[in-house]
Amino acid sequence: MRAIVAETTGGPEVLVYRQAMLPEPAAGEVRIRVLKASVHFADIKKRKGTKGKGNPGILGLDAVGIIDKVGSAVAEFRPGQRVIAFVKDGSYAEYAIASAKLTYPIADHVDTTVAAASPIPSFLSFMLLQRVGRLEKEETVVVHAAAGGTGLTLIQLAKLFGAGKVIGTVSSADKAAVPLQMGADHVITYDKFPHYVNKLTAEAGADLIFDSLAGRITEDSLACLAPYGRLVNYGNASGGPGSLTTSDVHASCRSLLGFSLGTTRQKRPQILQAVSNQVINLIEKEAITFPRIKEFKLEDAAKAHQLLESRTHTGKIILHITD
Repeated sequence: MRAIVAETTGGPEVLVYRQAMLPEPAAGEVRIRVLKASVHFADIKKRKGTKGKGNPGILGLDAVGIIDKVGSAVAEFRPGQRVIAFVKDGSYAEYAIASAKLTYPIADHVDTTVAAASPIPSFLSFMLLQRVGRLEKEETVVVHAAAGGTGLTLIQLAKLFGAGKVIGTVSSADKAAVPLQMGADHVITYDKFPHYVNKLTAEAGADLIFDSLAGRITEDSLACLAPYGRLVNYGNASGGPGSLTTSDVHASCRSLLGFSLGTTRQKRPQILQAVSNQVINLIEKEAITFPRIKEFKLEDAAKAHQLLESRTHTGKIILHITD
């Protein structure tokens, strides 16, 4: 099969387009003919060697495709079904393996590019809002990295689920247009964002803050987190640690929460199964949309990584693999 393989860590140049062995599904797994796959910052971290161990191999966390073969003990799927899935050993390839527990049917009317963009942002945003952050009606929500795929999805779902005010933060003002288009009430830059969040909330602060950056952003978020508010950390894109003390949370009844979709896929996939019908329904009825998707051919994966690393693109980046 055709694949992109990183046999060593390094820059985008380590991504080699070549033939690879066709994988076989084990018990409880399915093999998927991949149509399209998302490019994620986690792929870049793995390629660089800052996430995971050993050689990166085939990158990619999720995909849309057609089931090609099922392993033993799989009764819920059959060859020919169209699915989205969180894959086992990479999706930058013509075929990928996924656990049946992490594979979900999706209707034919959903555009293939949209389906490819949806798994991580949709499942992650739903979990962050409903299960982890426990959004309540009319609460004020702050979404850091608001111009990214997950940030834009969080904005849409926060509004759909009844948030009163949604404030997005971005690295530069030229990224504000799309978050506003997706429903954000205000979009501000990271510079002095606690001051502006407090100003926009009449000094009440935000009830719920979603932080995928960590480091200084996490520390500064506490300066605009309301009493009884929840600060949810689900990534560390900044690469730096944040420093907190117990006095930052206990007296104000505020909470610091953590969530990893990757850990949940590995340790508690049944949690994602339990919400999958709700998430897929949101995708199928177009309650979640993905503006400004940029698509690359599989052999141009290095260019896709360069664009994502540049942090100049607003929205999702997709690899087109097979028709």
